[in-house]
Amino acid sequence: MTTANQKAIENGNTVLGIEFGSTRIKAVLLNGDNNQIIASGSHSWENSYEDGIWTYSLDDIWTGLQASYKDLAQNVEAEYGVKIKNIASIGFSAMMHGYMPFDKEGELLVPFRTWRNNITEEASRKLTEEFNHPIPQRWSIAHLYHAILNKEEHISEIDFLTTLEGFIHWKLSGKKVIGIGEASGMFPVDVKTNSYNQKMLDKFSDLISDYNLSWEISKILPKPLLAGEEAGKLTAAGAKMLDPTGTLEAGSLICPPEGDAETGMVATNSVAPRTGNVSAGTSVFAMVVLEDELSKPHPELDLVMTPTGKLVAMAHSNNCSSNLDKWINIFQEAVESLGFEVDKNTLYETLYNKALEGDKDCGGLLAYGYLSGEHITGFEEGRPLFTMESDSNFNLANFMRVNLQSALGAMKMGMDILLKEENVKLDKMLGHGGLFKTEGVAQKFMAAAVNAPVSVMETAGEGGAWGIALLASYHLNKEEGQSLEEFLNQNIFTDQNEKVIKPDPDDVKGFEEFMQRYKAGLPIERAAVENLD
Repeated sequence: MTTANQKAIENGNTVLGIEFGSTRIKAVLLNGDNNQIIASGSHSWENSYEDGIWTYSLDDIWTGLQASYKDLAQNVEAEYGVKIKNIASIGFSAMMHGYMPFDKEGELLVPFRTWRNNITEEASRKLTEEFNHPIPQRWSIAHLYHAILNKEEHISEIDFLTTLEGFIHWKLSGKKVIGIGEASGMFPVDVKTNSYNQKMLDKFSDLISDYNLSWEISKILPKPLLAGEEAGKLTAAGAKMLDPTGTLEAGSLICPPEGDAETGMVATNSVAPRTGNVSAGTSVFAMVVLEDELSKPHPELDLVMTPTGKLVAMAHSNNCSSNLDKWINIFQEAVESLGFEVDKNTLYETLYNKALEGDKDCGGLLAYGYLSGEHITGFEEGRPLFTMESDSNFNLANFMRVNLQSALGAMKMGMDILLKEENVKLDKMLGHGGLFKTEGVAQKFMAAAVNAPVSVMETAGEGGAWGIALLASYHLNKEEGQSLEEFLNQNIFTDQNEKVIKPDPDDVKGFEEFMQRYKAGLPIERAAVENLD
């Protein structure tokens, strides 16, 4: 008997979303009729630190894309007995921002510089002052200005500047475009025109006029597009790059490519004012859709946009769960050294839940999971650190709790500015990403961190690949005049099983006490950076 999913695959009525995360490239295939997940695939990868730069090679990008799609295609054939030949709509997403400059021949001029690089402090500061608008270090324009200030050889040859998902979209469709949310993290976007801010473009041109460069900033940036706008189709060459077997045919619609911040908004239905979402994995970023503009620029907060052009404030921390994962590995090694085997998911669940037994202020313990720099707290480099006073309450519960709460520490400093200084209203945060997979633990700490209800959906673990698939589905299936918010509410989030945790006053108080210690201990982290090479 042919199932609905088999029929959708055979008829090419499917939607594909692929997202390049920090440690995994994930592909999700949806049924075009009902937006239900048909299958998924993934490929693990890691960034490398080369010549002082966090990067992924072009070979890793292409082999990773193909491996993720191959895994998906094999899973589809194994379960449904059907090969994927046609796909109705496709979307690509990736880690936000970063720097990928290309010459006229389409060759990458320098290795891809990811969001993780905190090397653009001077450029970021000067642009923030010049624009009177926060320009974070990971933004593409900060990287470009950094390269110009350093008189890097490649700057005279730049013909096109884009981000990772913009690069993939360009090579598979031939179109040099970008979703407006990601565009707003390349260069500030005017909320009234939905295009790059002309006054700031002019100011930047004036800033670099003495360098006598042959290009204009407005000409090398990709064109910003709103969700649902025409963004091109999968070319024959693009189909072969995605599926080297030649089974996949050309012609699929491709929606505007977006960053993981925007796909996180979509995946949690957080695209309306007073809603927010937090994505917690390798990095952590909390976003709130604003009703009005902020009173002044804050270096700790980014101003970006939803995929439909609404203003969003984001507190982004480079480090979240990576160092915590290393501790979990140590515990696994200890258990196995004793001759026992333990399932990794069981280990995570047990140790995370142990944290709930800890003291509300973590018993006087202190930790920083800074594997890399942290712009909110002013670090260009990081050194993972755990310390305590001699009379601290050092036990397993507090050790797990301090590492979980510190994973949210830098992000909370940014959110405190938004919620306490700017008095932004937040009705609810929606959590997604790997940190939330253990039910009720990180969710409870996040509710304490932002002092607002935090909900997690059943799809929390799907994250951005599902989010970009939904944008691809909107691109394909939207009705005339139907907004993205209406599409999500009417077609996707009609019966989602949300689990909401409200902030516990004692947890809120304990987290605030912990944050006093976190801030006071930053000189210890500074000493570690300066003395541990």
